[in-house]
Amino acid sequence: MSTIVIQAASHHPLATRDPRWVRLSLLVVALAFFALFLLMPLVVVLVEALAKGLSAWLSALHDPEVWSAIKLTLLAVGIAVPINLLFGLCAAWAIAKFDFPGKTLLITLIDIPFSVSPVVAGLMFVLLFGAQGWLGPWLASHELKVIFAVPGIVLATLFVTLPFIARELIPLMQAQGREEEEAALVLGANGWRTFWHVTLPNVKWGLLYGVILCSARAMGEFGAVSVVSGHIRGMTNTLPLQVEILYNEYQHAAAFAVASLLAVLALFTLVVKTWVEHRAARQISLLREAP
Repeated sequence: MSTIVIQAASHHPLATRDPRWVRLSLLVVALAFFALFLLMPLVVVLVEALAKGLSAWLSALHDPEVWSAIKLTLLAVGIAVPINLLFGLCAAWAIAKFDFPGKTLLITLIDIPFSVSPVVAGLMFVLLFGAQGWLGPWLASHELKVIFAVPGIVLATLFVTLPFIARELIPLMQAQGREEEEAALVLGANGWRTFWHVTLPNVKWGLLYGVILCSARAMGEFGAVSVVSGHIRGMTNTLPLQVEILYNEYQHAAAFAVASLLAVLALFTLVVKTWVEHRAARQISLLREAP
């Protein structure tokens, strides 16, 4: 079930009658785990980034190579997320609204990026599009370059982020059923009007939630992008790769400054995600209370 649907369900009365000490113990364990493995590393990054002052932090971010990494990261996100948005909508619509042979296989294929290591995914693209790969000679004869260039980075980002939007929409659309769309078609609406006025409003919060998750994953991707990028300074390094280079060169202040930028983006994503979940839960609650 969708994360948003699950959260909406949590607003209902308690589903269990566990003793109070059990609930408190679980809460303490969860908060301790969160503080130790998520909150503390984040605080360390921010403290180390500002250890030499705000001027040093700003100076590190004004480096031309860092700016190039920022622009390349935003470019990869700007291309990968809209494509995944279109794919996710089409896949979720087909799976949730139609019955066809191979439906289970399609759902399984969507989950492949979750089960394949990002490094392995990067190697697959190298074997396919690299100079010695299957399509390498053809690409070279047409003066096209994929590996160690921007197209390879976009492909790697696309692969690792492919399931996020589809996986968020499929259970949401399946839970809503087909009755509203069928009613709209009976009343004379065509397919586009049905999608725009019936389907899309029902899934808009789930769609936005999937876009947020997809964007966050695309910005932070390291393994697959590292394999296909070639680590060319100022050209094919994204923000995570730039952090690694700076850290390996013992430029710790600059490395933590760039890492803090990723952390701030992650926090912003978390805030937007929380807001979307709240709005979605409120909308579902209002719909259930409606006569």
